[in-house]
Amino acid sequence: MVITHHGGQCFKVTFGDLTLVFDPISKSSTLPAVKFGSDIALVSRNHPDMNGIEEVTYGDKKPFAITGPGEYEREGVSVQGFLTKSNYGLAKGQGEATNTVYAVELEGMTLVNLGALADKELPQEAREALDDIDVLFVPVGGNGVLPPSEAHELAISLEPHIIVPMHWSGRGLPSDGKGISKSLEAFLKEEGDAALKTDKLTLKKKDALAKDGDIIVITP
Repeated sequence: MVITHHGGQCFKVTFGDLTLVFDPISKSSTLPAVKFGSDIALVSRNHPDMNGIEEVTYGDKKPFAITGPGEYEREGVSVQGFLTKSNYGLAKGQGEATNTVYAVELEGMTLVNLGALADKELPQEAREALDDIDVLFVPVGGNGVLPPSEAHELAISLEPHIIVPMHWSGRGLPSDGKGISKSLEAFLKEEGDAALKTDKLTLKKKDALAKDGDIIVITP
């Protein structure tokens, strides 16, 4: 399995000939839109920063789109979606928006993506289902999603093998002038700045099992 980051909350996961994408960026977003083919696309929040299904319809690939809570099965990939809340990108007068937390099982591993989550307290249904997480994608940018301290608190409580921070590249607090997001910097400080940085995460089950809450920053 290979995981790459494409800005915002967009992560591409490839395994064999299959490609899965979390929160593809739309051309209507102020973030740079993505352009690649995907077999499965998961959208946590119906917002241009995360709902670019058309942008991952490319070549001979037309993705199976998952846009909300429920149970799904596609090409050997099992997905559970849990209803949660987001305060990200709200329209004027809108109090809150729907967010979906996804648990994805593939290649014997469990990936959990918290999407544009705003509440550090997960619903009981999700808490009970999210067990033995290999990779946890957690938003750390604040401004409608979890702020760094709450993101770290929730991430640690879920006891994943690997924690991947998101919603810091192009979103969240601006950089410090050296290209380092202040949101990411604050999140890493909660852990004592102990993190591996890479532009591509290549992972097998045995690699995940060797980790214990390790933070890996995947740079776009």
